[in-house]
Amino acid sequence: MHALDLTLPTLAENLALDEALLLDAEAGGPELLRFWEWPSQVVVIGAGGHWTQEANVAACRRDSVPIVRRSSGGGAVLLGPGCLMFSLVLAFERQPLLADLHGSYRLILKTIAAALAPLAPGIAPAGISDLAVAGRKCSGNAQQRKRTHLLHHGTLLCNFDLTQIPRYLAHPPRAPDYRRRRSHLDFVTNLQAPIANIKESLCLAWQALDPLTDWPQDLVRTLCEQKYDRTDWQQRR
Repeated sequence: MHALDLTLPTLAENLALDEALLLDAEAGGPELLRFWEWPSQVVVIGAGGHWTQEANVAACRRDSVPIVRRSSGGGAVLLGPGCLMFSLVLAFERQPLLADLHGSYRLILKTIAAALAPLAPGIAPAGISDLAVAGRKCSGNAQQRKRTHLLHHGTLLCNFDLTQIPRYLAHPPRAPDYRRRRSHLDFVTNLQAPIANIKESLCLAWQALDPLTDWPQDLVRTLCEQKYDRTDWQQRR
């Protein structure tokens, strides 16, 4: 399995790269684990999300915080310094559970939790698509699925300014039962572990030990032109 630690210059390119890696795998490309980070706050809405329901649009506009859209489902997230993004592209044939949506979440989140347990004691899957420590969310995850492969990507809060979350994200219209109507600040927490150590642990857990040097640059450009750089696609809901 390959590893790709790559942050591209623009938000559009980074979001497009995740989808491009999935499409490339469908066409015969490799399975992989990718990491990237972003130096400033940005709200990322799911493929079917609604701006006005999930983001504090007025605050985002006032503070010049972009609101962008990703290719996978799920709720809105706030990215920024201290938030590590990871992406897994996996073939269904790797493990039978991956062909089932809920089974794939269980398998992937259990693998990640086991890998990070020495760094974050008590970390465990929570709800359908989260990781939590002592009942407080530290990772949100989402998927895009094709015929033979899936893209599973998520966030890991490591040294994130949690006070920014209620500033730019609305209370979600749908929430897991374990949230128990808690506010953002009562619900989320940081992992007390260096990002470098988290990356190393995840690479070992997935045996992503072969660096990927040839990634689908042309496909990234095409996806940016078709979707990720287009205001009508970003703001369609």
